[in-house]
Amino acid sequence: MEEDKLIDQSQLAESVAENIPYEFVDHFLVKPLDPIKVKKQFSTPVNKGAGPNKDANGIVANDFDEVTTEIKEVDSDYRKGVILKIPRSYLNMKDDDRHFTYNLEVGDVVIFKDTAGIYFDLVKDTKLVRYYEIVAKEDVKD
Repeated sequence: MEEDKLIDQSQLAESVAENIPYEFVDHFLVKPLDPIKVKKQFSTPVNKGAGPNKDANGIVANDFDEVTTEIKEVDSDYRKGVILKIPRSYLNMKDDDRHFTYNLEVGDVVIFKDTAGIYFDLVKDTKLVRYYEIVAKEDVKD
């Protein structure tokens, strides 16, 4: 079902891109998708003693005898997004230089660090992301 949603995103991105009156120099205009949830392990020390104790040097310290571990579902550090506009610098790149980058087009789903890029408030819910901040392109299988 998620693959159908991504295909719809691609078609929607192309129709939205036609109505954006901006041409970008060196940033991709990306519409971030919902956060990705991942399971992470968190460890917390457990103090079984009565509280802080003074050692021989007079330093107050807690002794942690055990560590409890729990698994929580949290937002990933990475985010998926749909490309809405491609920058002029990428389009003008020579073919010799493109072998270092992905072949990116409007509607492609890319993955980038959630803290990457800057919000672009002239187009609602979008970010400006540089090509080197894109860490992967999602493979859509037919």
